Amino acid sequence: MGGALTHLHRTRCARLPQPPTQPNPDARMKDHYTALGLASSATLADIKKAFRQKASQYHPDRNTDANAPALFRAVQEAYEVLSDDAKRQAYDDNRRRNLLDNPAETAREIWQAYFEPLRQSVR
Repeated sequence: MGGALTHLHRTRCARLPQPPTQPNPDARMKDHYTALGLASSATLADIKKAFRQKASQYHPDRNTDANAPALFRAVQEAYEVLSDDAKRQAYDDNRRRNLLDNPAETAREIWQAYFEPLRQSVR
């Protein structure tokens, strides 16, 4: 009987998703609110206003910085998701789920995104 339980345990555990050994930065969920400089409680009018400002700021024709095209694409993607009610709801649901599924990873990402730049600027 013990052998059958061990087999059942191994079979079920083998199907559980295992965390990657090294996080893939491309696989991480993008924070669209941060890309637009907004809180998650932003209204559609806030989203449109922030999009216009950030798109103008990062447009490759107006900004010669090497990161400008990538930042511009991130702003466009954020606007595409957050300006559509259905996409925004799905994004918010996934965002909440990711926070609850892996709180340690979420805390690390928050630290790196928000506090690490502050710490660097103080030096």
